[in-house]
Amino acid sequence: MSTVLRNVKITCEMIKIEHTLFALPFAFLGALLAAQGWPRLDQLWWITLAMVGARSAAMAFNRLVDEKYDAENPRTAQRALPAGLVSRRFVIGFTIVSAALFLLSAAMLNRLALWLSPIALGSVLLYSYTKRFTAFSHLVLGWCLAIAPAGAWVAVRGSLDGEAILLSLCVLLWTAGFDILYACQDYDFDRQHPELHSLPKWLGIARAMRVARSLHATMFVLLVLFAVVMELGGLAYLGILATGVLLIHQHRLVSPTDLSRLDAAFFTTNAFVSIILLLTMGTEIVFFHR
Repeated sequence: MSTVLRNVKITCEMIKIEHTLFALPFAFLGALLAAQGWPRLDQLWWITLAMVGARSAAMAFNRLVDEKYDAENPRTAQRALPAGLVSRRFVIGFTIVSAALFLLSAAMLNRLALWLSPIALGSVLLYSYTKRFTAFSHLVLGWCLAIAPAGAWVAVRGSLDGEAILLSLCVLLWTAGFDILYACQDYDFDRQHPELHSLPKWLGIARAMRVARSLHATMFVLLVLFAVVMELGGLAYLGILATGVLLIHQHRLVSPTDLSRLDAAFFTTNAFVSIILLLTMGTEIVFFHR
């Protein structure tokens, strides 16, 4: 048992399970908005388990698919799989269990959630291969995280409405933008491997960063539109303003010639974006929205 627990701990560290925080607040926000207040506790419970299961399956599968490249890349060579800290067999089992948790959670929510769950699961698993054939894998990752608010909306309402799609589009653009920035650090490595693709490799780091800024600017505009459509009040707009400031700060932390602060731009800033929008929009919808 101690060996199993050790392997689980190593695998959770390998997939950075704490980064579920990036998308989980958007799932909760989708649930609050769909319920126009507090969803049922059982809905929140199964939404949380679905998020943990889906992301864990996706990240573990990604580590399996990318093991060869992780071993060759100095930035990732110390990850658990290439370093031999955990076996492929265990990670495969972890992936299967995580996927099963996601499907079970969807089944416990409602029929539409269950019917759509294979599409969601297929999307997050397919992402691991997209860098092999397209420079637009960043948008595919955005699609994967965009499933969070839409899926939570479906979980609460049993339908998929335009408001949920608009919020999901915001998440897609936000995710794609920061993933382009994150991919800049692998520019040299990707250039050495013709079979790997990314926007920084295709366009160069400077132009890729401009694309990322454009995506984030569009996300900001759509957030404002979303608040208008949902008839949210001042607190929601304060959260949107704070998000805009954070996005500007994120882009000021990095430049084509200096990626040394990329971790701060990626991890710290992105966690704050999702939490701020949950707290402001969520508080608005629960306590002030009529």
